[in-house]
Amino acid sequence: MSGEVRHGLYEILDERFRTGKCAGGDYRLERLYGDCRWAEGPVYLPAWRQLIWSDIPNDRMLRWDEVTGTVGVFRSPAGHSNGNTLDGSGRLVSCEQGNRRVTRTEHDGSLTVLADRYRGKRLNSPNDSVVHSDGSIWFSDPDFGITSDYEGHRAEPEIGSCDVYRIDPVDGGVRVVADGFAGPNGLVFSSDERQLYVSDSRARHIRVFDVRDDGTLDEGKVFAQAPDSGFDNIRFDDGGRLWAAAFGDGVHCYDPDGTLIGRLLVPEDVSNLTFGGAKNNRLFITATTSVYSLVMAVTGTPRVRNHR
Repeated sequence: MSGEVRHGLYEILDERFRTGKCAGGDYRLERLYGDCRWAEGPVYLPAWRQLIWSDIPNDRMLRWDEVTGTVGVFRSPAGHSNGNTLDGSGRLVSCEQGNRRVTRTEHDGSLTVLADRYRGKRLNSPNDSVVHSDGSIWFSDPDFGITSDYEGHRAEPEIGSCDVYRIDPVDGGVRVVADGFAGPNGLVFSSDERQLYVSDSRARHIRVFDVRDDGTLDEGKVFAQAPDSGFDNIRFDDGGRLWAAAFGDGVHCYDPDGTLIGRLLVPEDVSNLTFGGAKNNRLFITATTSVYSLVMAVTGTPRVRNHR
């Protein structure tokens, strides 16, 4: 490991970070907005060339227009929304911590509740979600939104555990696919969808699970351990490298073998990240009060499209 820092932004810990062009692109972070209480859940909408994200304590969702550079309110109140993603039809899927549910914004702007209970009991506070190409939606359900009134509404948990769930694309049924977490947070499929990666913020590690043909998971194993902080959201680039938001430690980049090969040094605590832009090589980072952007020499994995 060299520990070389380039341009005050890229910390090279392994030559693979350099040879993979992870330290290429912009020499500085561009700050797109800086008036949030806790920015989270960025998702890029290619059809509109806009970024939508959550400002959880302020109970609003904001949007930034890539063409004009303007920022406006997308939805308020927003159920103290956290993670956002797009399904294969380009509809917005949101995890609403305050309302303790997962919703979909239809093309006409109406809301459809996809999940709010498991076996008759209210979910804790859905945090983040990912969409499979078969149309199923997988989401994490920690208790972060019910431990206080800051990011949701204080309440007693009904389920008694913090798990990862799958919403069936045909009948809408909700089932647990992975348990044993202290605080499940970000999740992402590998490019071939044969593995699911889940960050556990309280356990300070990322676990990886093999996805079976019937949509169930194996017991999983630890892929990466955070050295000093916990992980939040995670995303892949098209080279198979995993990029992870690490509290107080910038953005970590992991080789497919689990080696930490580099970091992006961010001036605020990072909560989430996503790839977007016209070429899917613009990394958007939410960090405490701000949203940052970085045009990179690497590209995010292709956006999901339903097989159906």
